[in-house]
Amino acid sequence: MASAAGVDDYALTRVPGSARYSWWSVAVQRFGQVSALSQFLLGATIGFGMSFGNAVLAFTLGSVILELITVLVGVIGVREGLTTSMIARWTGFGRGGSALIGLAIGISLIGWFGIQSAVSAQGLAALVGGLPEWGWALVFGLVVTAIVVRGFHSMAWTAYLMVPAFLILVGWSVVSELTRHDLGALVASAPPGPPLSLLQGTTLVAGGFIVGAVITPAMTRFNRTTGDVVKQTLVGVTLGEYVIGLAGVLLAHAVGTAQITTIVTSSVGWVGLLIVIAGTMKINDWNLYSSGLGVVNFIGTVSGKRAHRGLVTAVLGVVGSVLAAAGILSKFTDFLTVLGVAFPPVAGIMVAEYFVVKQWRGDLAEARARGAVPADAPLWVPATIVAWLAAALFGEFVDWGLPSINSLVVAFVLYVAAGKLGLVRGVGKSRTADAEPAPAP
Repeated sequence: MASAAGVDDYALTRVPGSARYSWWSVAVQRFGQVSALSQFLLGATIGFGMSFGNAVLAFTLGSVILELITVLVGVIGVREGLTTSMIARWTGFGRGGSALIGLAIGISLIGWFGIQSAVSAQGLAALVGGLPEWGWALVFGLVVTAIVVRGFHSMAWTAYLMVPAFLILVGWSVVSELTRHDLGALVASAPPGPPLSLLQGTTLVAGGFIVGAVITPAMTRFNRTTGDVVKQTLVGVTLGEYVIGLAGVLLAHAVGTAQITTIVTSSVGWVGLLIVIAGTMKINDWNLYSSGLGVVNFIGTVSGKRAHRGLVTAVLGVVGSVLAAAGILSKFTDFLTVLGVAFPPVAGIMVAEYFVVKQWRGDLAEARARGAVPADAPLWVPATIVAWLAAALFGEFVDWGLPSINSLVVAFVLYVAAGKLGLVRGVGKSRTADAEPAPAP
C-alpha cells in the first residue's frame, strides 16, 4: 500500500541526515518556487503602476523582508528536520494549534493548486485545443499530482528540467519584446497604469511570497546545515525576485499591460504557452506537496492515526484537479486570500518561541539527539491563540504599513511579552504517536 501510494517523505518524523540533499539541489527548487509565473505576474503588476527605479527599490525592500523571515523559519526547519505544522507543536501552538495550522495550509494551498491548474488549462485549451478547458485542467492537475506523490526526489528532477526551461523561455520573451524598444527609454518611462506607491509595491513583493516563507521548513528540513539555508535563500529568493520580477516590470512598460498572458503571447506567440506551463508546474508541485503535509498532520492530530503522505497527496491532487475542471475554485479566491492573513503571525510566533522564549526548546533538543520528536506536546497554548488572533485582525483591519509584516511583528511582540509575563503555558498534554526515530530511507 505504501509503495503504491508513493513516498511518505518523513511527513511526521525528522528527516535523518542520510536523507538530506546538497544546498544546490534544494536551492534549485527554492528558485523554481520563487521564479514561477506568479512572480512574473507580480513584476508586471508592479511595473504597470511604478517607474523602473521605484520598482527596483520595492523589490529590494520586499526581498530583504522575505529573506529575513525565510532564513529564520528555515533555520528552525533544518535544525529540527520537521515540517511547519509539526514544528508548531513545540514552537508555541501545541498539538491543537498545529492541527489548525495544518488544516489552513492544506485548504489554502490545495485551493491555489486548483486555481493555477485552471490557469494552465485556459492556455492549453486556447493554443492547443483537442480538449475543453475542464479536460486540460484534469490532465495538468493529475500530471503534477503524479510527480508530487513520488516525493521530494521526483520534485527535484522536475525542478532541474522546468526551471531552466522557464528561464530560457522567459529570456526569449524578454529579448523578443525588448529588442523592439529602446531599453533606456523603457527604464526612464512613466508607468503605463494607475500609480502605485513605494509602500504598496513593497507590500505586494513581501506579501506575494509570505505563505511560502512560512512553510519553508517543508523544504529546508532536507538541507544539511544552517549555512545551506542562508545560501539557498540568498540565491533562490534574490534571483527569483529580481530576475523574473524586474523582467515583468520592463515588459509591462513595453507592452503597456499587466496581463501576463497578453505579454508573453504578444512577444513569442505560442511559446508563451510553454512559459505558462513551465512556470505554473514548478510552483504547483510545492502547493500540492505542502498541502499534503499539512493535511497529514491534521489527520494524525485529530484521529491519532498516521496517514500516508503519498496517499493523502494523491487524493488532494484529484480533488483539486476536479474542482479546477468544474470551475468552482474561482469562487474561492477571496476566501483563500483571507486565509492568507492567518499565516504571517504563525512565523512570528514560531520565531519568538524558538529563539527568544524557548519554553519547549529543551524538549526539541533532547529529542533531536535521539533522532526523534519529543514524546509529548502541549495540547493547547491559550496565550498563542490570543496572540495569533489579535495579530491576524491587526493585519486585516489596520490600514497602515505592510499588512503581512504588521501581523507578523505584532504576533512576535505579543508572544515575547506573554513569555516574559509567564503566560506561555500549555494546557493539557498529548502523547506524540511518532516519538521514535525515523526509519532509514
